[in-house]
Amino acid sequence: MGRHTSEEQHAPRSKPGDEAGNREAMNQGPERGRGRPAHASHPAKNAPKKRRTVRSAEMPSQVDLRSLVDRGAALRRHRFLADVRTILPLLLISGAAQSIVYALFFARATRWSWSDLIGTVAILFIGSLFMGLLLAGLRRTRFPFTAAFAVAFVVYNFEVVILAAWRLPLSYWGLLAAGVLALLGAVIANLRLHRGSRDRVGILDFVGADGIAQLMDGVPEVIRDPGADTARFDIILYEGATHHVKQWSKLLTRAHMQGAQLMPWISYLELRHGRVDIEAFDISHLSYTPSQIYFVRCKRAFDLILLALSLPLTVPLGTIIWCYIKVIDPSHSPFFVQTRRGYGGRNFRMYKFRTMHVGTHGGAAQDRDRRVMPGCHFLRRTRLDELPQLINIWRGQMSWVGPRPESIELARRYEAEIPQYIYRLLVLPGLTGWAQVSNGYTSNAIEARVKLAYDLYYLKNISFDLEIEILLRTVRTLLTRKGAR
Repeated sequence: MGRHTSEEQHAPRSKPGDEAGNREAMNQGPERGRGRPAHASHPAKNAPKKRRTVRSAEMPSQVDLRSLVDRGAALRRHRFLADVRTILPLLLISGAAQSIVYALFFARATRWSWSDLIGTVAILFIGSLFMGLLLAGLRRTRFPFTAAFAVAFVVYNFEVVILAAWRLPLSYWGLLAAGVLALLGAVIANLRLHRGSRDRVGILDFVGADGIAQLMDGVPEVIRDPGADTARFDIILYEGATHHVKQWSKLLTRAHMQGAQLMPWISYLELRHGRVDIEAFDISHLSYTPSQIYFVRCKRAFDLILLALSLPLTVPLGTIIWCYIKVIDPSHSPFFVQTRRGYGGRNFRMYKFRTMHVGTHGGAAQDRDRRVMPGCHFLRRTRLDELPQLINIWRGQMSWVGPRPESIELARRYEAEIPQYIYRLLVLPGLTGWAQVSNGYTSNAIEARVKLAYDLYYLKNISFDLEIEILLRTVRTLLTRKGAR
């Protein structure tokens, strides 16, 4: 019995981490071994003592945080304030514009006071500052338009709630006009933040790392030492087969704990150039997120809503163009109809305004092409000859945004030469597309491969944000008349 008591008192005194002491405590003399059968023969007497457990030397009673600090937990660098400084001037300008517009509406009221106006203006400016803080915190999101819409909508509605609770006299038309400016300011500021950010990029060393860095104009710095300091990098690029090994695991862990974004180099290259590597592309790469799936399901509704909103402008404009073509060539139809390859490989009749003399179609148009009818060069440069394709959108044969449909002859040729070309048919063809706003006009097989790289990028990254960006770039293309013939 005394030996048993001595054992109980001795066990808690063993130091965690003292492996030699533990072995000695576990391998005591023969008298301790002779005591065990006696204890086992009296279970009732020993039942309470079973709750007491001896801690293993490999499980310390206190967590040692020094190892986490050594891995970089205390060295995380934040760029939050730098991001706020980047977009704050734009949001303050937005706040000033909101204040001016609201003041113009508010001044039309029969009874108003400076104190009421100043209180509302102050809330608008504070809201703009708060938008900047939220957008800076969402810098790494891949959906800048959606983030800006969400932040502007939530913050501005919160401002209206505060003003209503404050019981200030308000101009609701002024608040509506100021809200539109707040949304526009948030979108512009967030785009500036995403495009103007100076991320410090490093790429882990492997065979070909130097060549990849040159493809990116030398932006990534090649990290050759697995023990190198990663605190100065915002993005770390790696190659899966090479760097998911023990030699690089500590560096990857340390970079993650310091707040660096870890990304495969091929994904970063795609995002930077806006196109994929055709040879490496596979259908298994189309792993859509829930937001992408929801958008694809709602895309038809988006097309119809945008079509309805455009009718007050497109119907009168299309009527004027139809009348003009009918006047200069009254003996033929103003429309040009051609069979194109559509969604799922189904063919459809695509409509355009006829800009060439009848019987002269065939072959790509050239600059100052004599086949083009007088005055129709302008229609081709501004893409107004594509307006009848709104009929195809209404019928569900096309979308506003998607890969441009090819003629049957070209489609058969490219599908035979490029196995990945058929993947373009997984979405509806579009009136405009990522390849058109990124690469412009194509006229041969080599340019078609480049165009396909952009189309597959759109297919892989389809989203509401990418759709909006394509539409905005299309407007810029129409204004600058870039890439048209």
